[in-house]
Amino acid sequence: MSASAAGPAAPALVCAFAVTRTPPDPAGLAAARGHEEGGALRVLRAGDLCLVVQDVPAALFGEEALTERLNRPEDLERCARAHHRGVEAAAGRGPVVPLPMATLYRGDRTAERAVAARRPVLDTLLDRLRDRTEWAVKVHAAEAGPGAPADTGGPAGPGSGGRAYLSRASARRRERQGAHGRALAEAEAVDAALRSHAVAATRHRPQSERLTGRRAPQLLNVAYLVEDARRADFTAALARFTAGRPHPGVRVEASGPWIPYSFARWDEDPRPGQDQEAPS
Repeated sequence: MSASAAGPAAPALVCAFAVTRTPPDPAGLAAARGHEEGGALRVLRAGDLCLVVQDVPAALFGEEALTERLNRPEDLERCARAHHRGVEAAAGRGPVVPLPMATLYRGDRTAERAVAARRPVLDTLLDRLRDRTEWAVKVHAAEAGPGAPADTGGPAGPGSGGRAYLSRASARRRERQGAHGRALAEAEAVDAALRSHAVAATRHRPQSERLTGRRAPQLLNVAYLVEDARRADFTAALARFTAGRPHPGVRVEASGPWIPYSFARWDEDPRPGQDQEAPS
């Protein structure tokens, strides 16, 4: 059937995943999957920069439709996974600047102009991220053991006056505050040691207990940018905290290496060594 007989093609948008100087392997790009509803991943050229993109249907990725979909947790997760697949496909041969999830343009020319307009920032980021990866570290307060004193919520027994109960409650509160302060100091010591092996670090907002599934609070949620050449030093330091546990008041969890999402924000000043609080 001819195109005219089939009618006009459905409107499409261009979804952009990442910018790189090193074009991905064509076979690897062809095998990669972005959004299930879209076409094949492809490369747009903007000078000597490459933008990995995918055509997606406007009916599903227009502003209203996309906002509605991203308000559904299952669809949000699917979009996030699709975006990461696209970024991974772009990162096969060199450093990449991952773009924010659901970065959409009305056409190739619009996407190319957006990259050209941010060229100085992108060049700086790509230079900064070469041969570097991100490591994620989360520090939680140690959970109280089974022998920890419990707060009964009332007087201990017959003859216990209100003043004695208030004194005990105040002592328990001071002990909890002291334990939290000691745990915070230990978490900061972990952070200081890891920073000595990293190029930069960015603190994210600690996750709530509802998200972590822990009873103990998360004290630090930090991303570190690490030189590949110093990875062994960084992971050795991590092992001391995750296995050796020189700081008994905290528990340290780590994952990596990752594509450095936390250090590739093309809407910020990417000065070398910049250390900042990440936006929530």
